[in-house]
Amino acid sequence: MTSVARSALRLNAKDGKPARWGRTRSRTLVNALPSPTSALESASQVTAAKVTSVQLTQQALDAIAEHEDLGAFLHVNADVAINHARQIDERSESDDSAEDRPLLGVPIAVKDNLCTSDMPTTAGSKVLENYTPPYDATAVQNLRKAGAVIVGKTNLDEFGMGSTNEASAYHVVRNPWATDRVPGGSSGGSAAAVAANLVAAAIGTDTGGSIRQPASFCGIVGFKPTYGLVSRYGLISYASSLDTVGCLARSVDDAEAVLMAMAGGDASDATSSYHRDDANNTGGGDMESTRFALVGAALGEGVDSGVSAAVRAAAATLESLGATCDGDVDVPNFEDALPAYYAIACSEASSNLSRFDGARYGPRASVEKGASLQSMYDETRGSNLGEEVKRRILMGTYALSSGYYDACYKRAQQVRTLVRRGLDEALEGRTCLLLPAAPTVAYKLGEKTDDPLAMYAGDLMTVPASLAGLPAVVIPCGMADAGDGTMMPVGLQLIGKSFSERELARVAKALEKAIAFKGL
Repeated sequence: MTSVARSALRLNAKDGKPARWGRTRSRTLVNALPSPTSALESASQVTAAKVTSVQLTQQALDAIAEHEDLGAFLHVNADVAINHARQIDERSESDDSAEDRPLLGVPIAVKDNLCTSDMPTTAGSKVLENYTPPYDATAVQNLRKAGAVIVGKTNLDEFGMGSTNEASAYHVVRNPWATDRVPGGSSGGSAAAVAANLVAAAIGTDTGGSIRQPASFCGIVGFKPTYGLVSRYGLISYASSLDTVGCLARSVDDAEAVLMAMAGGDASDATSSYHRDDANNTGGGDMESTRFALVGAALGEGVDSGVSAAVRAAAATLESLGATCDGDVDVPNFEDALPAYYAIACSEASSNLSRFDGARYGPRASVEKGASLQSMYDETRGSNLGEEVKRRILMGTYALSSGYYDACYKRAQQVRTLVRRGLDEALEGRTCLLLPAAPTVAYKLGEKTDDPLAMYAGDLMTVPASLAGLPAVVIPCGMADAGDGTMMPVGLQLIGKSFSERELARVAKALEKAIAFKGL
């Protein structure tokens, strides 16, 4: 049994005794808890003293241990989680506030590229093996303030670089719908944990689709916010101008609640926004006020027929609810986003990852006495960074090198501006744009390992919103044949204007209710 399983099985009550309940209120406990179907419902039950946070947390820890074969988690600290849950259960009645602590007592998982002071933070890389930060990321701090209990750190592609979660330095993650298939990446561990009912919600990060594509592959909700809505302080950077912190859950209500709990300006992050109220603008309250269009380029050649059919069916459903559909629209420069994204992201990665050299973080390679400092750098990075990370660093270094900067990086930034203008133009007078989150359903493990260009092409649907810094939410909209008779989930992506998270959530909730997708 691994350390994850062993730690998850321990309750660790003080002196071997059951947890002590607060004296200021009586508590009605239930003997058997259902699967954690809703974060908000769980918080409501804890607030009303119908269940305890210790019960919910132990249930999550047991589920994580039972489903360790999915590979969703890299670290679990049962001691800390149970003690935190116990503190919540011992609170006084005056401490309770559903408004201030909307996630009271709810077990939540955090992607392992967000700093946590009570658990290691490795970003899925050997170069940060056993590294425990001295502080929490701002997003994690805000979750704790909202009452959430952090039960563990989820697996990811190393430094968030990948679309399958096979690039983790530790182990792969398997899709709960079919364990011979990928869960998507890089937030595949968070997606698998939510889809398998191990936790009600999990935090992910999205640089070019790393929340939205796993949500699609695993049949859950994924919410990428406007760039700057959630602070990046404490996030191990991949591409600083693209990285966002968002969440995955089984309902739009839960995803919205978790996202807003993390949102807000932060003095430690100059790119964070203090205009949180913009995200609360709900616009009209009915579907008659909703106008949308489909992105034609995302539904044509190269997209599986089952995927495009499910997305078009969802659009018809939204129209039947009273929304106005403008049909397929042409988004200028939409298909140019993919090469521009990889030029920019890899360039920023080559700069950001230069800090992992063995001198400041993680393990340091042994070199012969008298060897140069450069030799130590080379050996440390060469032996502790994975192949995908090295590939992207090399591509980024090339793009930034003398003689190629103007042709690669500068031109990519110019294309980025055009992509943003194209999306703004397509959103003019409309609530949102509809398109798939991925051109296919989840494919088999190892299928694209040897073909990185094919893997990169799978990001075509998600990178435009990332380049533009716009919010996007993914909800499951149906099932499609994976090509061998296996039916897998299809994710519908809704892209909105900057800081229109509440409006996107309103539309997504209406669709979610009408589609009534059945998860695992």
